[in-house]
Amino acid sequence: MDRREIAALLAYIGRLDPRLIRTTEREAADQLAQWHELLGDVPMATPHGWDVRVAARQHIRTSPYQILPADLVRPWESYRRDRLARHSDPTPSVDPDDQAAWTAELAGTRRAVAAGTSQPAQARAITSGRDGVDPKLEARLREIGSCIPPAARAALAPYRPARAAREAAVAQGAPDALSVRCEWCLAQPGEPCRRRRIGPNAGVLALTPRATPHPGRLDLAAAQQAQHTEQAQQPAFA
Repeated sequence: MDRREIAALLAYIGRLDPRLIRTTEREAADQLAQWHELLGDVPMATPHGWDVRVAARQHIRTSPYQILPADLVRPWESYRRDRLARHSDPTPSVDPDDQAAWTAELAGTRRAVAAGTSQPAQARAITSGRDGVDPKLEARLREIGSCIPPAARAALAPYRPARAAREAAVAQGAPDALSVRCEWCLAQPGEPCRRRRIGPNAGVLALTPRATPHPGRLDLAAAQQAQHTEQAQQPAFA
């Protein structure tokens, strides 16, 4: 902020908190010089969410103490840190062999983001949405039914017995036992059942994964599947 903006800010704050008003011309000039020295690098407002008057009003509303320049610098620094934390450096448009220009563009982008004159550039996340799906890839997935080709799935079956047994059961229309919690071995949904080895003193020595789920888990999954089927078949009443 320049001296004119600092003067406008002091006038605004003085209307909200008369304790800041200086009664003599000398006191007002000293106050203006002090605030300009401390807030010269803090903007009055930015296009993306910062307004020093909002920060001043918030302090006056929530604090019984007279506002100081530090009470405006702190939220400004927090605003800068938050924006830089959400910023991912985009690839510069200059020649990557020109190291000076490459570094200068990166630094310039960061300064613009921190100053609030440019929005943070966020890295695109990998999502499971359907927007932008390659039609060829989508057709191929419909053709094979999975992102893992059948030949590869068959080759992996000996090394994933629990997964292979689950897929085979679901393919035959049987309930998915791993969709429920096992009440015997306490395996959570999605985890294979485990075989417990009991020692001489009735202590558990080891837990090893089972290729097939416990019978009770199968019964629970079947009951849950039957319940869902029954609910789906019930007519809907307006």
